[in-house]
Amino acid sequence: MIKVGLVDDQKYDLEKLQITLSKEANIEIVFATNNSEEAYKLIKSADIDLLITDIEMPELSGYELADFIHSYAMDIKVIFVTGHSGYAVHAFELDVLDYIMKPFSKERLLRGINRLQKKKEIADKTKLVLKNKSDIFFIDKKGIIYIERTGRSTTIYTYEGDFSTYQTLNELEEELAGSHFVRSHRGFIINIHYVKNFSLYTKNSYTVHFQKTKNTAIITKSSLDKLQDQFYN
Repeated sequence: MIKVGLVDDQKYDLEKLQITLSKEANIEIVFATNNSEEAYKLIKSADIDLLITDIEMPELSGYELADFIHSYAMDIKVIFVTGHSGYAVHAFELDVLDYIMKPFSKERLLRGINRLQKKKEIADKTKLVLKNKSDIFFIDKKGIIYIERTGRSTTIYTYEGDFSTYQTLNELEEELAGSHFVRSHRGFIINIHYVKNFSLYTKNSYTVHFQKTKNTAIITKSSLDKLQDQFYN
């Protein structure tokens, strides 16, 4: 779902944007306003992924709104919808997602939005959705060093900190499928990108040593043999 804010001082043009986007299942219109100063306040407080704005408006221009977003490195993309072509070069200096000339077709408007949707889908695949009793966290998979199951609790160790969950290793292993994660032991999942070395622990298992932490995990001999065949041969 893409959350969108709309700004255009022309009532008809704003209504056209609303009507066009309200029919799209993957788009939620968070706000729509004819007032660019109101839009400025909403940008700071509302949770949006995308701002679609005219450029030439009283008080604050769409270019100034985009410059504010760019200057403060806000995670909001911008699409300009305008009747003027003269701003195009400066607009792309602000890393805008698209520059659309009025009048526009529905297909032309959705083209840029669909590019953002694809980027979000790719980003979602890089996140692990972690649930505990009262919170939901989105953790970068690439930052996970290893995961350990102890009793009824699971701890995910990352270079940014540790996270606890009641999700099982089987559930997490399914979410991490296709990444560089290995079920090394019934109580551990390890990220091979952080493995520094293995040292003999028992006859049938090894201690796993990692970069970025002094903590260790366990890998069985059979899992290590599979790991060597898969990644190190």
